[in-house]
Amino acid sequence: MTGSGTHTSFTRRGFLRENAMGLGMVALASILQEENLLGVPRNVKLGPQKFDLTAKQPHQEPRAKAMISLFQHGGPAHMDLFDPKPELTRLNGKTYDGDIGFSFIKRATKVLKGTPFKFHKHGESGIEMSELIPYMGSIADDMCLIRSMHTGHNGHEVSIRYMNAGIAGVTGRPALGSWITYALGSESQNLPAYMVLTDPGGHPVDSTHNWSNGWMPSIYQGTVLRPKEPRILNLDAPEHLRGDVQASNLGFLGKLNRRHAEKHPGEHELEARIASYELAARMQDAAREALDISKETEATHKLYGIDQDATREYGTRCLIARRLVERGVRFVQLFHAGQPWDNHNSLHTSLPSACRKTDKPSAALVKDLKQRGMLDEVLVHWGGEIGRLPVVEGDPNTGGRDHNGQGFSTWLAGGGIKPGITYGNSDEVGHRAAENIVKPNDYQATVFKLFGIDHKDLFYLHNGQEQKLTVNADAQVVEDIIA
Repeated sequence: MTGSGTHTSFTRRGFLRENAMGLGMVALASILQEENLLGVPRNVKLGPQKFDLTAKQPHQEPRAKAMISLFQHGGPAHMDLFDPKPELTRLNGKTYDGDIGFSFIKRATKVLKGTPFKFHKHGESGIEMSELIPYMGSIADDMCLIRSMHTGHNGHEVSIRYMNAGIAGVTGRPALGSWITYALGSESQNLPAYMVLTDPGGHPVDSTHNWSNGWMPSIYQGTVLRPKEPRILNLDAPEHLRGDVQASNLGFLGKLNRRHAEKHPGEHELEARIASYELAARMQDAAREALDISKETEATHKLYGIDQDATREYGTRCLIARRLVERGVRFVQLFHAGQPWDNHNSLHTSLPSACRKTDKPSAALVKDLKQRGMLDEVLVHWGGEIGRLPVVEGDPNTGGRDHNGQGFSTWLAGGGIKPGITYGNSDEVGHRAAENIVKPNDYQATVFKLFGIDHKDLFYLHNGQEQKLTVNADAQVVEDIIA
């Protein structure tokens, strides 16, 4: 009994002492908060945060002010387009003795397949490219061709998310366009800062994840333009509501929205929705004018291939992309339906078909920006999420190529990129990036640098944690490709 009583007394004293300390810490925290002396993470603002699309100053002097990404879903076959491999051609039909990760094992072979297409040197730079892309060859002196991209993953979705949102395979994260518009806002208050041009055939692989705002406010999500006319539904109010009637209604709605927002401070989704309504009203004239390509010259239409069946659709979207950045849109991204570059079968016919659609319009975009004096400030990206394997998939004569995230090619032009150069190399058969390897976070860090953003210092606070696009600690800017 005595022992028991002593133990109880000790426990009670300990309980009282611990609770006194706890109350003391609460009191101390309260005093520190009143005096604004509490420590907070470096990017947490002490007052209410405001999210909008007004133009913001970058960390450093920017080279690029806008970006157009021509995303090529499916994995363009780099050894057939951008990365000539004489050794692969010499070993055509031989068995590859290296290790390979196959996506489709039932059709897999280790038979090396040299390209059936000829390569030619282009421009003063002498960059070699395939006969399938002569128009891109004509802008060789304006591009930086990276031949050493590497995701380390062969799957489409896992690599798309890595290229576009910073972590392989993870959904629910903001896309590159969301990060750039979050950091810099827009130079136009009459058009969305981030616009997406989808394909008439449907959404790309991974669908809306490609332009998601993730856990950022929805004002940073990509605004999708319809792939056919009218590209924006309900742009005009009904005739009986136009003019003064519409202006009066919008003014009244604005007052209600502001009053409601004042009662719910810090509700970012509410603020984003109000901002979207207000932007929609301002877009009525600005969007109609921006999307109207009828006033472009006949020469411009021909440059983009709008006068030809094979290139009309993609050429129209490339021209609209130029018109959008010309009017202050910060980030524009073009996507394909499905994945036209996923050439598992009939490489001899499927690859040329994808090239016919995209080659001329892609090159025209760079030429058009250059002749208008815009290329110096507009960064153009062309590339997919993976490449293809150097071995044949299926029948040696009629087959295609399987996925390859170990090494592939992409190109950049304008916006402060060093023109007329190649960077990096893959191995002798084009299987793996072997020299100056560029991973998705390196690509993203470099894009940020061109916009004047330090990728190490751009954070978004989510659930009390600092989040950033370039999550890998070894992510680095590829300084050698910056002019």
